[in-house]
Amino acid sequence: MDDTRATDGLSDAEALDHLHEPGAYRRLAERTADPGVLRVLARCEYPFVWHTIVRNPAAPLDLLVTLSVRRHSTWNDNHLLWLLAAHPAVTGEALDGLVELVAERLREGERPYAAVLLLARRPESTEERLNRLGHLPGASSRLRRGISRALAARPPG
Repeated sequence: MDDTRATDGLSDAEALDHLHEPGAYRRLAERTADPGVLRVLARCEYPFVWHTIVRNPAAPLDLLVTLSVRRHSTWNDNHLLWLLAAHPAVTGEALDGLVELVAERLREGERPYAAVLLLARRPESTEERLNRLGHLPGASSRLRRGISRALAARPPG
């Protein structure tokens, strides 16, 4: 029996005990509004579940911050950073931490370029700080041009 039918009629917390196949973790992460269930799901090994949790509006900010440092593979890690950069709840200290994390990944030789460009579009981060990202090891001249364009497209404020 697949996990979806096995969990029909159960609360999301009860459904956790009946998950056996990877897609069921993702489906539960999509549908639940229970932060406790999302916290349990975040401990699973599947990066696509982490991505789904970040897309879930019920995910609490502290969980998003915790997920930001999870590592799996270059593509999955960069996609996770991009999703976090787009998340409207990631503000203030969490946003500053994300900028620092992206800077660290650039220094490591990773290419979280999509996340950098999304961060550059967000008016909460300073232009100076975002321009510095374009000059870190791992940044390209194309990324610097993208940062300049994204900063120029910001609404005046």
